[in-house]
Amino acid sequence: MAQIVETSAFTPDLPRTGFFAALRDDVAEMLGEQVQYRELLLQMCVRDLRVRYKQSVMGFGWAIFMPLINTIVFSLVFARVAKIQTSIPYPLFAYCGLAAWNFFASSLRFSVISLTTNSQLVTKVYFPREIFPFASVLVSLVDFAVSSVVLLGMMAYYRVPLTSAVWFLPIVVIVQIAFTSGMSLLLAAGNLYYRDVKYLFEVIIVVWMFATSVIYPINLIDGRLHLLMRLNPMTPIIDAYRSVLLRGELPSAPSFAAATVMSFVVLAVAWTVFHRAEFTFAETI
Repeated sequence: MAQIVETSAFTPDLPRTGFFAALRDDVAEMLGEQVQYRELLLQMCVRDLRVRYKQSVMGFGWAIFMPLINTIVFSLVFARVAKIQTSIPYPLFAYCGLAAWNFFASSLRFSVISLTTNSQLVTKVYFPREIFPFASVLVSLVDFAVSSVVLLGMMAYYRVPLTSAVWFLPIVVIVQIAFTSGMSLLLAAGNLYYRDVKYLFEVIIVVWMFATSVIYPINLIDGRLHLLMRLNPMTPIIDAYRSVLLRGELPSAPSFAAATVMSFVVLAVAWTVFHRAEFTFAETI
């Protein structure tokens, strides 16, 4: 495990030669710390995986069970009652969206309390605190990989083959990880200062899901609401999964490019804000 340095207060030594110089030094310091403490991040991921499924009968089965049950429910409601038409079988459409969305929502749900539940480590020793929300994202990524096995089985059942477009899949995953990590950092820090954040989050995440193309195609929405959904980075990200996996084509270039830029901007801003604030976490918690 990476060495943890004991400290009671740590003050960053940033040169005051201008905004961009300070930002450059921040980025270099943040990346350098992640390399230095990479073993600690791995250990945190292993620990969180064990804690998450400790005394759980189904274990990793929950990563499959939840999106599968939701797919069945939404298939009955939207495919048979509302009779929504999709270019691919609706169960495939829904499960792909729900699996990707669960990765996002689960990451944020565990990240928002990641600092407060590890208060003893936050107050007693120094290491980059972003390891906690990053570990939550990586653990949820493992769940996402497990749930993707069922998606492959459903694709075989519906005779939807993988095409060369699947080589674009790692890029889609990286973009989602970037956006999810940025949001995780903001929520973790926000909940440390204002404990109402974790309660407000549970409301927002439900509304956010229905404002994203998770269980219905975005072309069903018209006008300004359609534009707002397009501005939501999770909509083109989830549509990109469906494109490369189910439709055998590359995602829409303009919308996915905009989501990519927004995702990395959110990550850069959130990480910088988190990094500059983390030296007050011990006093705040």
